Parts: sequence; C-alpha cells; structure tokens
Amino acid sequence: MISSKGPMSGKGKVKRQVRRWAVALAGCAAVLAAGGAEASAADRPTPSGLPVPRYVSLKFSEVNARAGPGDDYRLLWVYQVRGLPVQVVAETAEWRRICDPNGGAAWVHRRTTDGRRMVMNRQSQAISLRRSPKMKAPVRALLGPRSLGALDRCSKGWCKIRAGGLTGWAPADAVWGTSEAAQCR
Repeated sequence: MISSKGPMSGKGKVKRQVRRWAVALAGCAAVLAAGGAEASAADRPTPSGLPVPRYVSLKFSEVNARAGPGDDYRLLWVYQVRGLPVQVVAETAEWRRICDPNGGAAWVHRRTTDGRRMVMNRQSQAISLRRSPKMKAPVRALLGPRSLGALDRCSKGWCKIRAGGLTGWAPADAVWGTSEAAQCR
C-alpha cells in the first residue's frame, strides 16, 4: 500500500509544482506590468494619432485661447500672431492644449493650428543666420528680436531657418520651437 502523506507522494509533488508555477507566473506578471506601464504610456495613441508634445503654428491672425477644451470654457486671451509657434502638450478630438513662447498654456480648437513648423527669436537681440551650421560661417541674415522664421530642419544642434526670403543656420537653443521637452504642463 502506498501512503499519500510521504514527501514523495503524488499530492505533495503536485502542490510543489503548482507553487513553482504560481511563483514563476507572478514573476512574469511583475516584469510585464513594469515594462507595460512604460510601453502603454508611450504607445497610447492620441486622438490625432500624432505624438505629444509636438510643435505646430497658429493658422490665423486671431485665435481664441480658452481655459478648457470647449467653446463653453472661459476665454483667457486672443492670440494675434499668425504663424506663432506653439507646442501641443495635450489633446482631445477637437481641442489642443498648447504652450506658447511666453510660457502661457491654453486650449485652442484644432482647426486654428497648422502643421507648419515655425520658430521664434525670444532674445532681445538679433540672431545671426549663418551660411552653414558652424559658428565661424559667414552671416547671411539676422533674425530680429521677437521675429518668426520657418523651420526647415535641425541637425546636430543647429537649425536651418527661412525668414524674409533668406535661409540660414542658427543654434537650436537660440530659438523657441525646437526643444523636444514639454515647455509647460
């Protein structure tokens, strides 16, 4: 007769195997949960399908800035600069929460934004736009204080900017509208 109470009994083996499987599954679940939290935040699609944060520009010379995502929210101010670069930091299907070059945050309707990339000189003096992306390159033009320019591309800390019919290179950190980090919350 075989006893079921011994260390090598059938029930004991099954219990140990179940415990091992439970520990292994718990470990896998913990690893997946830790990795999944990062992945789900990054992989979560936005209503537009575009990444957030991202830069856009204002499409019109008058754009209402609201306290929330809807016409029924309080009007905060009116932007009066067509082409102003802004950063989208959140969105709904119809509304975009934006940061402006002065650090203001507000909601604007999606139809008031344009995908064209613009930059702004926030400095109190002109920025040199150079012939090539080198500090010693000849100056082709100046981007005046509070002036806007169309962003062509950035590479290795330099950005190619079009302004007033001329194109030149400026250090990326000299203009607003190039940093990948969220500019406000």
